[in-house]
Amino acid sequence: MRNCPRPLVLFFDEIDALRGESLRSVLRQLRDGFTVSRGGFPHAVVLCGLRDVRDYKAASGGDPGRLGTSSPFNIKVASLRLGDFTEAEVAELYGQHTTQTDQDFTVDALERAFSFTQGQPWLVNALAREVVEEMGVPSDTPITAEHMEEAKERLILARATHLDSLAARLGEDRVRRVIQPLIAGELLLPTDTYDDDLAYVRDLGLVAPDAPVRVANPIYQEVIVRVLGNNTEGQVVAVPSSFRLPDGRIDMDKLLCSFAEFWRENGEILATASTYPEAAAQLVMMAYLHRIVNGAGFIDREYGVSRRRVDLLIRQPYTAADGSRAVQREALELKVRRQGRTDPLAEGLAQLDDYLDRMELSTGTLVVFDTRPQAAPVHERTAFSQQTTPSGRTVTLLRA
Repeated sequence: MRNCPRPLVLFFDEIDALRGESLRSVLRQLRDGFTVSRGGFPHAVVLCGLRDVRDYKAASGGDPGRLGTSSPFNIKVASLRLGDFTEAEVAELYGQHTTQTDQDFTVDALERAFSFTQGQPWLVNALAREVVEEMGVPSDTPITAEHMEEAKERLILARATHLDSLAARLGEDRVRRVIQPLIAGELLLPTDTYDDDLAYVRDLGLVAPDAPVRVANPIYQEVIVRVLGNNTEGQVVAVPSSFRLPDGRIDMDKLLCSFAEFWRENGEILATASTYPEAAAQLVMMAYLHRIVNGAGFIDREYGVSRRRVDLLIRQPYTAADGSRAVQREALELKVRRQGRTDPLAEGLAQLDDYLDRMELSTGTLVVFDTRPQAAPVHERTAFSQQTTPSGRTVTLLRA
């Protein structure tokens, strides 16, 4: 450094990999270099990782409930987060590929890319790389929305390094306190650590940087529930192909009956063992559906704070009677009856009505899980019935 004619900037990439005494040693050296031996120290040091510097106090063994100032080691000058791309910037970035290769992205593909990623830089690049390099779409073939849909699924299933790093954080108490209410649709209740918890999860990029509190993008939304439901999915022995009709559609009646039987036998045990108990019932059902639908169809999920429901849309491509390609769409809404609350049936029917309106569907399924201690045994209360929504739609009700 003494021989370098220009100011030297030192980058520590993936500093998050250090914990405990190793991290304390690095931070001590940085502080001493900054305060004691400035002449033989870099002009500036950049710590690159998922955490803000203030969170290294907890990672190095300090009390996470007492994070103190934004610079607990007196070494931080500024905390910067790489911002998300706008939709126009995503189009400009992908346009550079078109300029170099003459391979176009359709308007729908660009819209789908931004919708899936919300401009998260790593995801924007990873999605395009998956299409161009891994899927190998020929350069003389335009990249379409269908290509983007396939690339999204491939990224999620592959659990690439970035996604895996985020998934590994889901077991942390500070992350769980924010993410669990989002999945369960409950309010984020103020606590002594609320602001720190929310700031931490936002720094990780799991939650959007602005209000309302929500998962940052659909890809993260999908990764979170798949990771948390992974144990349940591994317990499902039903064969996915057995639920397919000859034309490729899903036999929804059979699927729902199969889930009800699975819930009677295993649901409460799996829910009790969940690290996200407030969202356990929803996670069990989503994992079951994913096991059956995955590979041939798609599941779109909508969940978020204060919704008190999870909206699911199953999309299953199939071959219509005239030989054309068609898509089966099935809507489900998941509700939970909790201790101290009234039966959510009326509210659920109205909410399902609204969801069916938005999806332009004539019928759907409402699932109401009862988690009250005084609820009837699961094998007694799990049953189907037909209900009518406020607008007059006939829908299926599963109480579980």
